[in-house]
Amino acid sequence: MSRPGGWWQGKSTPAKVETYTRWSFHFFALIEITSIGLPLFANVAGTLSWWLFALVCGHSVLCAATASRALDWVRGTRDRPRRMLTALAVVTALVAVVALTLSGTDWRPATDVEVRQGASMFVGVIAFGTGTLALGTRDRRRMAHVVVGATVGAGAASFPLGFPGPAALTIAGTVLLTAGFLAFTAAFSVWLLNAVYELDAARETRARLAVAEERLRFGRDLHDVMGRNLAVIALKSELAVQLARRGRPEAVDQMTEVQRIARESQREVREVVRGYREADLTVELAGAQGVLKAAGITCEVTGSATGLPAQVQSALGWVVREATTNVLRHGDARRCGVSLRAADGRVTLTVENDGVPDAVAAASGAGEGAGPGEGSRSGGGSGLVGLRERLTELHGTLRAGPAGAGTFRLTAEVPLPHPSGPDRPEASHPVASQPEPDLPEPNPSAVPAPRRVNEVRP
Repeated sequence: MSRPGGWWQGKSTPAKVETYTRWSFHFFALIEITSIGLPLFANVAGTLSWWLFALVCGHSVLCAATASRALDWVRGTRDRPRRMLTALAVVTALVAVVALTLSGTDWRPATDVEVRQGASMFVGVIAFGTGTLALGTRDRRRMAHVVVGATVGAGAASFPLGFPGPAALTIAGTVLLTAGFLAFTAAFSVWLLNAVYELDAARETRARLAVAEERLRFGRDLHDVMGRNLAVIALKSELAVQLARRGRPEAVDQMTEVQRIARESQREVREVVRGYREADLTVELAGAQGVLKAAGITCEVTGSATGLPAQVQSALGWVVREATTNVLRHGDARRCGVSLRAADGRVTLTVENDGVPDAVAAASGAGEGAGPGEGSRSGGGSGLVGLRERLTELHGTLRAGPAGAGTFRLTAEVPLPHPSGPDRPEASHPVASQPEPDLPEPNPSAVPAPRRVNEVRP
């Protein structure tokens, strides 16, 4: 069972801003009822107060519903609520006329209390209605036209009902200030909501561009390595065919050269792939800190990777990369701490962040405490599975799980290799001593020395 507030923590930052904006406009309806509707019972006698209170409640509910539909239109999930906007404008005008009638006319005298209450109801209903109508347009100029039109309409409606000139101007000025403030609030809320969604989309686009750039870099490296060698292989193979047709013994030399170039290409491809797979821990720590800060997450990195073996740095660099990705994808973290500590012959990397929903923490925590290969499938997805496999090659361990209320911790430990002795040259580097099974190392003694292509003549 989720704890209270879990639904809020499970939302992304743009979704939180959208929920806050929606409920702010719903709260305006409650403000209208409490500030305009409830005082009617103390200032208006008889059953008239109940009728007026019902009008105010109906207007406030219509404002809340129209604001919700207008925000859906702003987000592009629904069409523009033209009918609701028109209905709100008509109801606002009718309730405002009733409020002016309550303030007193030639055919219905009013007390001083009713005059003040009617003027308050008149100004308030127009202000809240105008602020909601401003949500129905994305043009600031049209928003200004709505406010000016409400102000002019309020002043024009005051004269036929018997209000003197100074009182009508005062009412119009008050409507201008209150309606303008609420319209500005609506415009600012819409701008802020769109800006948050655009920033979130820009962050996703930046991540996709980074992946695309890395793919292009890898493609360029492979093209540089394989393009030249394949061209030479094709040329020498064609030359060997021509020599073989003429019965020349140099064809064997050309095919031997083709074999050497092919093996050399295998070695170069292996170096490219190995360089692509290895991660520099110092670079990954700096990159994680920069990416998290750009996403609005406070990131503190302690410790240094100086002096660590290349295999250990590569494995822990992948841990930092995967942990940073998980912080950005899951939950709504505000703080992330990364610590690197080397002691007692072991290197410990800890990544801890807050703002993790219970569901994510529970799913990732299922593999907490599991050793290499244990519970890897319940450890939060294929990312942690791959990390455990990398650390297992270095006899390391990976633990991931909740570390408190809304906090998630990932800990990777790798033993430091012992210095290689003369009797055990590769004892502490089991990974480095294993050749690639699909790309065997070339044997330099089995092939002749390299020659230039233009040195061979048919």
